[in-house]
Amino acid sequence: MTNIEAQKIIERIDSMPLYLHAYAFHLNMRKERILPDDLLEIAKKLYLTGAKIHVEDGETQALKTMSDEQLEAFGQKAKEYNLDLKIETSSSAASAIDEAVHIALKTGASSIRFYPRYEGNLQDVLQKVKADIQYIKDTHEHTGLKFVIEQHEDLKSHELNQLVEEADFPNFSLLFDFGNMFNANELPLDAFDKMKDNITQVHMKDAVRVPEGKGFGHKASLSGEGEVPFKTLLKKLICLGDEKPQVVSFGLEEEVDYYAPAFRFDDEGDNPWIPYRGASETPMPTEGLDARLEKEMNDAINQLAFVRNIAEELKQEAIAVLNK
Repeated sequence: MTNIEAQKIIERIDSMPLYLHAYAFHLNMRKERILPDDLLEIAKKLYLTGAKIHVEDGETQALKTMSDEQLEAFGQKAKEYNLDLKIETSSSAASAIDEAVHIALKTGASSIRFYPRYEGNLQDVLQKVKADIQYIKDTHEHTGLKFVIEQHEDLKSHELNQLVEEADFPNFSLLFDFGNMFNANELPLDAFDKMKDNITQVHMKDAVRVPEGKGFGHKASLSGEGEVPFKTLLKKLICLGDEKPQVVSFGLEEEVDYYAPAFRFDDEGDNPWIPYRGASETPMPTEGLDARLEKEMNDAINQLAFVRNIAEELKQEAIAVLNK
């Protein structure tokens, strides 16, 4: 740790913007045991900065099912709790973006996360994504909403970084997930180095690589029990930005048992086929449902303690560096 890094950590670590992430409660939300309103209560109770919620979280009670009046009431509750809202959708298509923008504006949310899910040869996929980004810029730039594209298992970090840099869209940046690069046949620190200039949001989780041919899938694990260099990444992300922190949101996305297959491979060539993928989903247990749902809740809360412990370790290391 350098003196500059140590100084940034001491200045920033106590106010690190931690966000509840709905996916940490994915199974409970699929069963409607936890609903969007409940996420606000949990985030408030845990003294978090805000909540990141997918438009479909909560099934029949999800944000996308709410009337304008209900969305406004939800946003007002978040405001009263002093919570920032960030809306997520699992597509870059115009209809999905328009829906997410409507929800964001009605709830007073500050940003929208999306990721593309196109099938085809890489270069054709990238052209489709560029067109989607141009649509977002042309149609929704005036809203003032921030838009982030997540590195989500099929596109490599340098491809995503190039999409952002070529867009010439100030309110458009990257969301860095701690494990999704495994599926694109990359490692976390390598992916970070390629994306670091444009990362503004983060999803924190841990995962193990699953060898598949000449690539890797990933299976999410408890934080601290996977292959992700959690502490190193957290240090590097906190230190991004010179005058002020570059990363504005650290999402607590514990997602134990989530699995995603390999998408990119050592021998794929320069224009590989990208297969279609559905939106992210963790399999529902076939037995012991109540115990699994309770474990999911505990895992989500425990991840917060894990992250705060690492943050304290980094703070003490920073103090030691500056006291030399």
